[in-house]
Amino acid sequence: MIERKIKMTPAEVADFVNEASKCDFDIDISYNHYVVDAKSILGVMGLDFRSTLTLQYAGHNDEFESYVSSLAIA
Repeated sequence: MIERKIKMTPAEVADFVNEASKCDFDIDISYNHYVVDAKSILGVMGLDFRSTLTLQYAGHNDEFESYVSSLAIA
């Protein structure tokens, strides 16, 4: 299971969900105890974008990895 910490704005949600939807594996995004499917635009829009978000996934997709790297925090 891969875990990455990211930050994004509400304006970036559509692009994020689009990139996640291209993957053939499950991707979860969470903060605190709230976990949603990263391929659900409504679920992702319900997150607190002021917080650091955690991605968890078990597959690999080069395009998705590249996109997530642009959102990753140190």
